[in-house]
Amino acid sequence: MSYKYMRLIIMFDLPMENNTEKREYREFRNFLIKNGFLMLQYSIYVRLCTNQTMADNYIKKIEGSLPSDGAIRGLIITEKQYKKMKIFLGQKSKNESIITDKKMIIF
Repeated sequence: MSYKYMRLIIMFDLPMENNTEKREYREFRNFLIKNGFLMLQYSIYVRLCTNQTMADNYIKKIEGSLPSDGAIRGLIITEKQYKKMKIFLGQKSKNESIITDKKMIIF
């Protein structure tokens, strides 16, 4: 069986002026983490998906958990495109190095 791995990237900019907005920010961020997203950078989270259908299902889940204000964008790219991402400054996080399209993780 062949899989076409994809990455779902969620980028968001949420207001945090008052306690309600801060709570919504925390809830949205925790929602992403509970659904297997890893922080790539501040306000940019990424998740590995085995195919387009799985990525579409996560998009539907996110649409059902949107905060009341702010800007949130999603992008689906193939694993091959994701691997071509250039890091201009800094390095891959430990989690990012561990979570790959390989099926077995050895600690």
